[in-house]
Amino acid sequence: MKQEQKRKLLITLIVVFALVIIGAVGYVVIKQLGLFSSEETYREVQQSYVTTAAATAAETITDPANTDETGFPVNNPIDFENLRAQNPDVYSWIDIPDTNVHYPVLQSTEDDNFYLDHDVYKNYSFPGAIYSQSMNKKDYSDRVTVLYGHNMLNGSMFATIYRFADAQFFEEHPYFYVYTADRKLTYEVVSAFDYDDRHILNSFNFNEDSVFSDWLTAAQSPHSLYSNVRTDVKLDLNSKMLVLSTCTNSGDGRYLLQGVLIKDEQTR
Repeated sequence: MKQEQKRKLLITLIVVFALVIIGAVGYVVIKQLGLFSSEETYREVQQSYVTTAAATAAETITDPANTDETGFPVNNPIDFENLRAQNPDVYSWIDIPDTNVHYPVLQSTEDDNFYLDHDVYKNYSFPGAIYSQSMNKKDYSDRVTVLYGHNMLNGSMFATIYRFADAQFFEEHPYFYVYTADRKLTYEVVSAFDYDDRHILNSFNFNEDSVFSDWLTAAQSPHSLYSNVRTDVKLDLNSKMLVLSTCTNSGDGRYLLQGVLIKDEQTR
């Protein structure tokens, strides 16, 4: 009798173990298929709604201070009209030279974290999308705007902002760009560093000058063992900061890339 019970227990354990293994393998397969599908989705978006000129511009680092001030609007490489016809939650596009960050930016009108796990077409997607929350205006006029993106193992979303952890890359890539339907915004990179897991916009009232001033100071002197900073960038109470936020590789806290708006151009 005891031998029979032992045999049944052993069979049960084997079945449970097999189911766990199958479930784990299935999860990995589904996740990888989701990553592949997401890559295909955003590749199609980039090919359909971005001109070749944008791809070239995203790979070219220029000093905004040395560009011609003709007074004429610059070309807007993003087809916002047709892109927003697919999803009106799209309101801008972010480009960071020599990274994989060439994505539409979205903000849901119903759920602040909808795009945490939905793509640009509102389909469920493990990598999600680049997005902001309703606490931020869509015209980047807030003192601090925060964009969120996953740190994906395949290098998509905001994973490659970690390249700014390398001092040489940080030094050689001082600018990134945001397009809206009628503007091109140029940001100078101020700092890149590990941060804690606080929700920035819920934790700080940037309408208070003292709070914002402290944030600017911290942006150029972060309490982080791993940081790169441009201390010569001028920041003041009129600064417009853009914070790109993703998970740390350890999963404990956030990695932030901060830039300050230095040029706002009309586009056509």
